[in-house]
Amino acid sequence: MTVHFIGAGPGAADLITVRGRDLLAKCPVVLWAGSIVSADLLAHCRPDARIVDTAPLSLDEIEAEYVKAQAAGEDVARLHSGDLSVWSAMGEQVRRLKRLGIPYTVTPGVPSFAAAAAVLEQELTLPEVAQSVVLTRTSGRASAMPETETLAAFAATRATLAIHLSIHVLTKVVADLTPFYGADCPVAVVFRATWPDQQVVRGTLATIEAEVAKSPIERTALILVGAALGTDDFRESSLYDAAYQRRFRGRDSRPE
Repeated sequence: MTVHFIGAGPGAADLITVRGRDLLAKCPVVLWAGSIVSADLLAHCRPDARIVDTAPLSLDEIEAEYVKAQAAGEDVARLHSGDLSVWSAMGEQVRRLKRLGIPYTVTPGVPSFAAAAAVLEQELTLPEVAQSVVLTRTSGRASAMPETETLAAFAATRATLAIHLSIHVLTKVVADLTPFYGADCPVAVVFRATWPDQQVVRGTLATIEAEVAKSPIERTALILVGAALGTDDFRESSLYDAAYQRRFRGRDSRPE
């Protein structure tokens, strides 16, 4: 018996990985986060699967489901939204599985920031504009931020910021970032990327609050901030430059 942690991707049922889909199709037990994972993903499950929505469950109750499946010798597909490497609550479950001696695997998923960038048709790193993407959030009821991880600290780098779980404190986000990025810095808010009801709101740090207020968004949105979101004035990368010799190009690029 094995517990298979699976990143469900950002929402659309066809954005789960092939490996994740195949695991869903064979596992007799499926635990899924029904509050944030699209029910369309359940179409990949086998017809006789026992499906448990973990949204109303405590961690102890989720552990009990693992123990029950272990006693029955049944593999479990544990479906989480996005990718499992950030804000998935996988770590605390893995710690309990190790204590119980229950084996597990991890299958990554398309993260929400990547889905949002795809919706925007946008590269988040542009040569000599931004070469780093910071994935962060603000403090919430479920988890406080370490004191060294502040928006101001990250903003000092002028990197592209992907700010999760923070649309409810948009005013604070704008106030914290404006001194570093400037009021005219581009901002995009992407609500439920790849879902049928996805929304995109664009603006600047000076205007984004008013733009969001036109169609209020309370949760499940990502805030992207940085110069890379609003410029066509950047140097082309050297990677495909005709004079740039690399191992796979296989030609002499020296001028005659």
